[in-house]
Amino acid sequence: MRFAVRSLGGVAVLAAVAGLWVFVGLRGPLPLVRNDGAYWLAVTPTSPLLTPAMRVALASNAAPTPGRLDWQAIDEGFEIADLPVLMNGAAVEHLLLARIDPARFRFVAHNAVSGPRDLDHWLAKTSAALVVNGSFFSRHSEPATPFLSGGTLLGPKVYDARAGAFVASASSARVYDLAGTDWRAAFQGATDAMVSYPLPLSNGTSRVTKPSRWLATRSFVGQDVAGRIIVGTTTDAFFSLARLARFLLDAPLDLTIALNLDGGPVACQGVALNGVRRNSYGRSEARVEGDEVQVLVSLRHIPAQMPVVLAAVRRTS
Repeated sequence: MRFAVRSLGGVAVLAAVAGLWVFVGLRGPLPLVRNDGAYWLAVTPTSPLLTPAMRVALASNAAPTPGRLDWQAIDEGFEIADLPVLMNGAAVEHLLLARIDPARFRFVAHNAVSGPRDLDHWLAKTSAALVVNGSFFSRHSEPATPFLSGGTLLGPKVYDARAGAFVASASSARVYDLAGTDWRAAFQGATDAMVSYPLPLSNGTSRVTKPSRWLATRSFVGQDVAGRIIVGTTTDAFFSLARLARFLLDAPLDLTIALNLDGGPVACQGVALNGVRRNSYGRSEARVEGDEVQVLVSLRHIPAQMPVVLAAVRRTS
């Protein structure tokens, strides 16, 4: 009898596991957990472990369309907006935007390899009007691309940069297309800068040449025809890079160039200015190859650490 009870208990556990497997749409064996508490899990394209926006993105290759765009001025030279991303007339994603006059706000690049580095920490530490995640970083939290912070060059000294760079000096800020331009030349005279990739758009065309269906929360920094800096972060993981490039070309932002920043859970943006607070924290991401889908799952329910950030601070003079 004891053996029978144990056998029935084992069957119940197996049945529960099998039911969970079917419910969340798992594929393949369970993966190993990384040291940051996250792991890639193979799932079906309809798995509830994927956000609704991700499931829509995987179900259709149709191009999304921009919804209504209304800019809200919260300071002279600083505006924010929420641009809906529509599929068949319904919002599936939102692009949180900030449009900033570099004559009134200066841009600073920061790197921290240890200690608290989440969005709330950076906003408090820098007293910035805006903080957004920056370019890519190594597993040691150091910049993985050339990076200039307060005049100090960080990251690799030898680097073949073919996409773009955000470059700020004491009096200006701009996004560079590095096609035919060495990043060292772009950094000359700058106080803060970072190389990143790819360029979703430059001079009215997409520079995303490698097709990919990798879905992630996305951040970018761009420049419009008036020379204003536009920072954007999505609220979900709907976009692949190619789809984002197409959307930015269609959106009423008057962008001349846009540089992709790091994506996934680290793609966070915060605004704190004149009593207005707007924080957006990165969601998961999914790597997609053909019919194979893997979603990034984290065991730690804490805001992502951001070792590399870009901040906008009001000029005092």
